[in-house]
Amino acid sequence: MSRIAIELAAPDIDAHRRSSTGVDFVHTFESGQPGPHVLVNAITHGNEICGAIVVDRLLRTGVRPTRGTLTLSFANIEAFSRFDPQRPYATRFVDEDFNRVWNTATLDGQRDSVELRRARALRPFVEAADFLLDIHSMLEPSPPVMICGPLDKGIRFAFDVAIPRDVVSDEGHANGTRMRDFGGFGDPSSPKNALLVECGQHWERSAEVVAWQTTWRFLRHTGVIDGETATREIALEPPPAQRLVRVTEAVVARTPEFRFARAFSGMEVVPQQGDVIAYDGGEAIRAPYDNCVLVMPVPNNVKTGLTAVRLGRIEPR
Repeated sequence: MSRIAIELAAPDIDAHRRSSTGVDFVHTFESGQPGPHVLVNAITHGNEICGAIVVDRLLRTGVRPTRGTLTLSFANIEAFSRFDPQRPYATRFVDEDFNRVWNTATLDGQRDSVELRRARALRPFVEAADFLLDIHSMLEPSPPVMICGPLDKGIRFAFDVAIPRDVVSDEGHANGTRMRDFGGFGDPSSPKNALLVECGQHWERSAEVVAWQTTWRFLRHTGVIDGETATREIALEPPPAQRLVRVTEAVVARTPEFRFARAFSGMEVVPQQGDVIAYDGGEAIRAPYDNCVLVMPVPNNVKTGLTAVRLGRIEPR
């Protein structure tokens, strides 16, 4: 795997271990006024440190809700505690992907892992939340994207937050359920709603900026923070117009010989139907339609049996 410069430093979050919730590294603040319960979550994956920087900063600066309830959480503490800049790819998780265990059968089942124990501890807070922002970053360099799920309510929510430019609507992953799809978040009849922001490559300095700006726009839109406070933190420059990319299929590497046809970047548009995207065991994988968007390709980390890239179609709004 190619080496990418690490421009961000993982914060020391030990000061946030103890909390009044009874669960380490999970802090809930009540305003005493009616309003939604909003959850901002960081380090679902242990090496995605931009979210940890943001939640640490929110806690250290004493951000509190003026309406409703605000919960700030650090998720996969065990993986994050093992982050080593010399081995930055090794700490995504300890036993399994924390963001594939969010379904009732798994959480209520008998299986055990570091990630499942932590997910079970966080479950009451996730279930209590009306709105969730789950802060992530990406393995490969890519423009930031907002993952909003397949439902219209998620798409509308992403456009209300208004950044980043690319809004990606997808069905999730075949190998497990994400936090942002759990319970009411994935129910079209529920008012609950959730977003997952991918802020850019894991350790690029710009990922911290995207995470901070997205968080404040999310807090402003949900109404738990007073407008003046949010306005002071949100950049004055208007964001670019957003576009909706709907994922139509995932390309799974079937053989160890899988390789991309060339060096593609995240959110790159393949112009013509039939253009070759990759080769897998001698088979050419081609763009299924014109202007096919490559969502989060992993050219340096292809694993047999897992998704190598998702293909998306730009939809007008």
